Amino acid sequence: MAAASNSHDGAQTVAPLRIALGGMLALATALGIGRFVYTPILPAMAASLHMTKSEAGLIASANFVGYLVGAMVATAPRFGAARRFWLLTGLVANAFALLAMSFNLGITSFAIIRFIAGLASGFVMVFGSALVMERLAASGRSSLSSVYFMGPGSGITLSAALVALLTVSGVAWTGLWLANGLVASLAVFIVAWSLPPDEGGSAKIEAAGASAPITRAIVILTAAYGLVGFGYVITSTFIVALVRETASIARFEPFVWIIVGLSALPSAAFWAFWAKRYGAMRAFAIAAIAEALGVAASVVWPTIPGIVIAAILLGGTFVGLTALGLVAVRTMMPGDPRRGIGILTISFGVGQIVGPIFAGLLHDLTGSFTEASYVAAGGLVVSAILALLVERRQETA
Repeated sequence: MAAASNSHDGAQTVAPLRIALGGMLALATALGIGRFVYTPILPAMAASLHMTKSEAGLIASANFVGYLVGAMVATAPRFGAARRFWLLTGLVANAFALLAMSFNLGITSFAIIRFIAGLASGFVMVFGSALVMERLAASGRSSLSSVYFMGPGSGITLSAALVALLTVSGVAWTGLWLANGLVASLAVFIVAWSLPPDEGGSAKIEAAGASAPITRAIVILTAAYGLVGFGYVITSTFIVALVRETASIARFEPFVWIIVGLSALPSAAFWAFWAKRYGAMRAFAIAAIAEALGVAASVVWPTIPGIVIAAILLGGTFVGLTALGLVAVRTMMPGDPRRGIGILTISFGVGQIVGPIFAGLLHDLTGSFTEASYVAAGGLVVSAILALLVERRQETA
């Protein structure tokens, strides 16, 4: 009897961890690779195709438009009952989009493909977060959400290392997309095994979520989240290109995005620790200020130490900020988690759309990312202030 009890307890322990790891791989594939691999591939791709920064920004923004649309569609009631199915559908579409980028089809086609990839990542973000966070909460293992949010960092690190290795081996930009597409294709099968089929009884959750009010605090948090999307995306899109075009640090190009990824790995757990001690919104504000310093450092201090600091502060905050916002809104909007997650993801998506276009156009006018980075850093400071306003409203509620 004791052995049987231990076996049962072990199964209960393993199941939530398997779900968290499966979700982590889903985020690693759709976000860490599907969205962010564009950054380390961009310099070689742009040089080969003679792309302007405006064209590069347009392609990046097309991905973010898709992300926004995907997040909006994913919150529709008709999609609520099949979260695992739509999550896997997003992963399959993401893999095909990565493979399609390996063909030289022109700027317009690249933008369309990246739009599809963004649509897929929006689905994965909303459905994956709703499915994983809900099941972890139901099992009493919400703390494992930090494992789930290690996904973007692990995907960034893996894809950056793969791109660096293949680039040193002389592989062209088309081969870089192909290799990452193959990795993403393999991940679909592992995620499908890791995440069990959808359970029944979600109708009550969705009904409860539909009646949850949108308070002023949630509106302020949504604005803060959108500013984070705008603030981080300029540096995250162009930091590798910035290193390449700065002669004194160009040799550091293969390493900068790996540092971002490695710094992102513990980000969610690190900021969750501080959130428990000081509150989620205060931790959010501190992280936003740290990220602002990193964004500014990338242009104020164009040396290897400066870029390392910028990469660490960028990677070490943007995943943590994402996690803090999603966990906070899930608490503030009880019920179907897709609604609150979708609202923040849409706001984040708007910020991401504006950022690369704004930075690309300003670069073509000024020849530098400096001005755009200053604006981004300012937006992050405002985001920190808004987060503190949310905290004050919660205290007086």
